Amino acid sequence: MATQTITVIPGDGIGPDIIDATIKILDKAGCDFAYEYADAGLTALENHGDLIPESTLALIQKNKIALKGPLTTPVGEGFTSINVTLRKHFQLYANVRPVISFKGTKARYEDINIITVRENTEGMYSGLGQILSEDGEVAEAKSLITREGAERILTFAYETAIKEGRKKVTAVHKANILKSTSGLFLKVAREVAARYPQIESTEMIVDNCCMQLVMNPEQFDVIVTTNLFGDILSDLCAGLVGGLGMAPGANIGGDCAIFEAVHGSAPDIAGKNLANPTSVILAAIQMLEYLDMGDKASKIRDAITDVIATGDRTTRDLGGTHGTTDFTQAVLERLEA
Repeated sequence: MATQTITVIPGDGIGPDIIDATIKILDKAGCDFAYEYADAGLTALENHGDLIPESTLALIQKNKIALKGPLTTPVGEGFTSINVTLRKHFQLYANVRPVISFKGTKARYEDINIITVRENTEGMYSGLGQILSEDGEVAEAKSLITREGAERILTFAYETAIKEGRKKVTAVHKANILKSTSGLFLKVAREVAARYPQIESTEMIVDNCCMQLVMNPEQFDVIVTTNLFGDILSDLCAGLVGGLGMAPGANIGGDCAIFEAVHGSAPDIAGKNLANPTSVILAAIQMLEYLDMGDKASKIRDAITDVIATGDRTTRDLGGTHGTTDFTQAVLERLEA
C-alpha cells in the first residue's frame, strides 16, 4: 500500500506549535504518513507576497488531503478570507464540525455529541453582489442558494448520519422571513428527508435553534444548514463543550479534503508554549476517519480523552498549569502503552 502524503499548512501564531504536536502524535500512533509543508496566511504573505501562493494550491491539489493550522487574514480592504478562498477553490462544499463532551473540561454541559454539517460555498459567503455606494452610506450583499448545492449538502448530512450511526437530522433555516433562499433550502430538505425514512427528520428556525441549543442541547444529533447559519451554530455548539479549543473542522469536497483547527491564531500566546493543541488533534482524527484509518483514530481519541479526564499535564484553558509540549507528551506516553 502506497504511503499517504499529507499537505501540512502550519499557519500563523500558535499554528506551527499545535501542528507540530499533532504530527508527533500521528507518527507515534503509527500512521506512517509522508508530509509536504506549505505556507498560507501571514507567513505566506511575508515569505511569498501572497496569502495563498500558487505552490500551496498546487500541493493541496496533488495530495488531495491537507491538515491546516489557524490562518490569519489581515484586517482591511482588499483581503479575502483565506479559508473561504480555499473552500471555493477546491469546491469543499461540506463543512463538518463535530462536538463531543470530554470529562475534565470546564464545559457547562455533559454528554453533548452533535455534528453540524454546514454548506460551505454558497449563501451569504458566496461573495456575490458585494456593493458599497459611492457615498459609503449603503452596502449590499447577495445570498445565493441553488437546488444543486442544497441537495448536495442535505444528502451529505443524511449519509453522514447513517455512517456515524445517528438517528436524527435537523434542518435549520429562516424560511419564514427569507422565503426565496431559505425557502428553497427547506423545500429541498423535505424532499431529501423523504428518501431517508430510517432517519428521524426535523426542521427548526435558526433563532429557535440557538435557544434550544442552550436550553436542551441533548435533543440534537446532526444539524444541517446553510453557510452563515452553520458558521454561527457550529461556534455555539463548540461553546457547549468548552470552546473552540475543543472543536475540529473538516472541509470535504468530491476528491479533496482539508482538516483544520477552527479557532484563531492567538498571536498573543504564540511562541509561549501555552496553546492547547486539542482542536487540531481532533481534526487529525477526522482526517484518519476520512482515510478509513478508524483504528488509529480511536487510539488517539482514547489517549487524549484520558489525558483531559485525569487532568494530566493539561493546559490552562482545561484547568491545568502546563503548556503545549507537556500536554503533547502526556498524549504520546499513552500511545506507547
